[in-house]
Amino acid sequence: MNDYHERLTKILLEKNDHITYEQALTWVELLWEDFEATYAKAGHEYAGEEMTSRVVQTWIDNYGEQFHEFIAKNPKYKHLLNQQNRLH
Repeated sequence: MNDYHERLTKILLEKNDHITYEQALTWVELLWEDFEATYAKAGHEYAGEEMTSRVVQTWIDNYGEQFHEFIAKNPKYKHLLNQQNRLH
């Protein structure tokens, strides 16, 4: 597993105790892919994993404790972040 993803997943779990490890990892992967795709579509050259990691960590720091509320407002993502599979 990508060391950046693992580190960011742990940070997110510290911010939000309403999600499982798997859900936190999914969030990290979705945010990571979204940033890289948006950055590329804007015509920027790839800036590397370190920059993407900093951006995703900023999002986690600012919004991570509310990520579990996202599903109620955006049901099309429910299959990615299924609350019924919660382990804790």
